[in-house]
Amino acid sequence: MFTYAYGFPRLGENREYKKFIEAFWKNKLTEEELTSQLLELEQKRISTYRSYIENFPLGEFTFYDNILDTALVFGIYRFRNLNQYYSYARGKHALELKKYFNTNYHYIVPEMSRHTKFSLQWNKPLIYFNNFFLFRDMPVFFIGPYTLIKLSRTKEKLDRLLNKLSEWYLRLFNELSREGIKIIHLEEPAFCFDTTQAEVKSILKTYRKILSANIKINLITYYESVDFLPKLYELPFSGIGLDFISGVDNLKILRKNRFPKGKKLICGIVDGKSPLRADIMGRIKFLEHIRKTARLSEEQIMISNSCPLFHLPVTIDNEKNLNLSIKNKLSFAKEKLYELHLIKEVSEGLVKEAENWSREVTEKSVKTTKKMFSVGSLSNTEFRKRKKLHKKFFNLPIFPTTTIGSFPQDLELRRMRRHYRRGLINQRQYDEFIKSRIKNLIAFQEKIGLDVFVHGEFERSDMVEFFAQKLKGFSTTERGWVISYGTRVYRPPIIHSTIQRVSPLTMKEIAFAQSLTSKPVKGIFTGPVTIIAWSYNLRRDPIYKIAFELAKSLNEEAKDLLKNKINFIQIDEPAIKEYAPIKRAKRNFYFSWAIKAFNMTAKLPPQAQIHTHMCYSDFGDIVDWILKMNFDVITIEAAREEAKIIDNFKRKKFYRQIGPGIWDIHSRYPANIKRMEEVLRKAIKIFGKENVWLNPDCGLKTRDWPEVTTSLKRMVKLAINYRRKATKVKK
Repeated sequence: MFTYAYGFPRLGENREYKKFIEAFWKNKLTEEELTSQLLELEQKRISTYRSYIENFPLGEFTFYDNILDTALVFGIYRFRNLNQYYSYARGKHALELKKYFNTNYHYIVPEMSRHTKFSLQWNKPLIYFNNFFLFRDMPVFFIGPYTLIKLSRTKEKLDRLLNKLSEWYLRLFNELSREGIKIIHLEEPAFCFDTTQAEVKSILKTYRKILSANIKINLITYYESVDFLPKLYELPFSGIGLDFISGVDNLKILRKNRFPKGKKLICGIVDGKSPLRADIMGRIKFLEHIRKTARLSEEQIMISNSCPLFHLPVTIDNEKNLNLSIKNKLSFAKEKLYELHLIKEVSEGLVKEAENWSREVTEKSVKTTKKMFSVGSLSNTEFRKRKKLHKKFFNLPIFPTTTIGSFPQDLELRRMRRHYRRGLINQRQYDEFIKSRIKNLIAFQEKIGLDVFVHGEFERSDMVEFFAQKLKGFSTTERGWVISYGTRVYRPPIIHSTIQRVSPLTMKEIAFAQSLTSKPVKGIFTGPVTIIAWSYNLRRDPIYKIAFELAKSLNEEAKDLLKNKINFIQIDEPAIKEYAPIKRAKRNFYFSWAIKAFNMTAKLPPQAQIHTHMCYSDFGDIVDWILKMNFDVITIEAAREEAKIIDNFKRKKFYRQIGPGIWDIHSRYPANIKRMEEVLRKAIKIFGKENVWLNPDCGLKTRDWPEVTTSLKRMVKLAINYRRKATKVKK
């Protein structure tokens, strides 16, 4: 029995990854210096693996994103230097960002068509193999062809792309074999999607060709079960990795279809997403259950994490101020490696250390229901009435302008927040500083000419952490950073007990902002599903119970905002799609409680105009559920990819309003007037001019003020021009 781990975070204990790359972007490091620093960071990461684990992949480190890297390997895009490399992520021609399966990690979305010509342009696996030749017996990381295509934008038929791409995978793997590489760690998480018979047929055909290469391949799947697993038995993989945490049906499939004797079963039994400490003895019993169910010998078993460990912070060691009763239930990425090591050691007779590690945790199932929840949606007639009421009450112009919520958080702001946390300034001094920022922002919005204001969220470190620090039932970490995309990081809070609102969450800052202007200021907070999705949960309660607790608390906040004349309430739910189950058969139940939780939060008198914001997810297959949400205005991300996302609303009876997000704030360039107008025209064509708002596609927290000022001026000017056109048409 051996240990096998993958996906260990590249961020570094002190966020070195973020610091190095951002220094390069600011021209403070040369390309050579950045490469050297990141390779040194990778050496530390590999050393951490080596301290606990017998098998781990080389080459899973990336300078931005592994899906982008795979596209570059096969010549879908090309680069000669790191500036060109990063232009695909953060320039004028930046590619789309999208959530990676049902997680909060975002990947770069490649585009393919029938005209895409593949070639071997960059042998990344070989570069890492040569750089870390000391570990030459380890498998080399790569993303599989089916996952690459399924995560890409393409109108070409899957089987045609697979057929073309498989030839280049075969060439690459043969080249790697000639260079001395013995085994590939090949990730195919998309095998866990719902697949058609035709897709399975194409997959098998593709892998028969790829597996003719003179090299061993470990196939790694995760995030769900693989419905066509028995078909994969036919193929000569060296090992197959299965997720037995999220993919509970994998065990049922093994029970019906015995695992073949000639392969290794890489058992994902240590949770790669949750920081809840493993009950080592319970995991050993589960592992033995899997072994007996699959009817395998111990030599065929490899103990592994259920999915990549980059969903977790690097280590719990750095958390000095967490309550011990909570800390002793936690296990971050390094500790997950230790747990895999413990499981192997206990299997060989060392028990005491494992019992000590797990003394605060025991495995027990969560009692839940499968009964669908009534979501409490308003009718289209009610939305029409609300629209008329709001038009009379607020008297906003056609094409109203607003922003999503946050404004730039510069070095001075972060320094003041840091001083406040360390006790170097008192509450009064910090509050006065935040008030000065809000006051300046209100004046800025007045000058720019926006119609609905925001207070800027200067007091918020993060759109989830801020609320977790004010709600009872949460704990937060000091250094529990996780990558969301690129170098953007966040610290997921930890849910550990019943959630309650014990005092106002946003009132002080928003009420102050509203007192400074006659223009409406939005009261903005994060919705219950997103708070759960971007937090870690230690509770053994049904997730919907936690969502309803949050909804109750947030509804109390919204009602208090209304009492203080804040009539625009924005409930941000960017995670409502990402948190949905991968398998379609499980989604209806999820959406029934998720939409119910949103509607509980939004249960307010009709004079309140309810906004919601969503971003970086495909809505095509969930639009009907979105329309069950009780919002009056939805803002989405539509600035990239020719605003294809709003096509999802075609042929739907949409009686509400939408802000399509006409400025791509992640491009790091001022808004392009031509591109903004293209998105606006498309939105008008689909929704009608009376239903369209103008806004950026996301919050402005990470932008610089000159870029923000220029872009918002252009956006307001565009709105004014289109109002004039609408007036002329009326005349």
